[in-house]
Amino acid sequence: MTTTASLFSARLTLTPKTALAGLLDGAWWPRSRDLAAELPSLVEALEGRFGRITRVVVNPTCWPVVPHKVFVAGHIVHVGWFTEQDSDKLILLSYAVGRCDLLVIPPETEPTAADRLMTAAALPGNVRAVGTLMTDEAANGLRIRNARRGEDARETDGGTPATPRRHPVVGARMIPLPWNMRR
Repeated sequence: MTTTASLFSARLTLTPKTALAGLLDGAWWPRSRDLAAELPSLVEALEGRFGRITRVVVNPTCWPVVPHKVFVAGHIVHVGWFTEQDSDKLILLSYAVGRCDLLVIPPETEPTAADRLMTAAALPGNVRAVGTLMTDEAANGLRIRNARRGEDARETDGGTPATPRRHPVVGARMIPLPWNMRR
């Protein structure tokens, strides 16, 4: 497993270079929970933008094994961990740029959900924290699954049409117009 995961390029989205600073610099969607196999492709992909990555910090709850060192393109990357750090966050440290914070999307995430998360995390000026992004996506995914179940149920019960949606203004306070302005 260690050899196959590193053969693929990193599934990575980065925030465009802009003056709008956000909480995250992008998102990474690893193919497995094997950190030793996944880190080399990630570090290689980031070194062009952030310079030589020297350290990586993770939360060990998401990674079964946290290696102390990983060899990447002729140099060593030191790996550390903090349980206080968000479990779905990875911090990379570089001499050149400083710090890169990435949302880590669990490998088992469905592609459409991963795409939404990667897009949200890479928005310039994003102020949503890692936990908020993950919670919002879980709620969004639940809504999508429930909508699909409803569509499937209508198709299997003979095609009963869906109940029409109410207009968003129904129930809102209406302001009467003066009599002379009505047409």
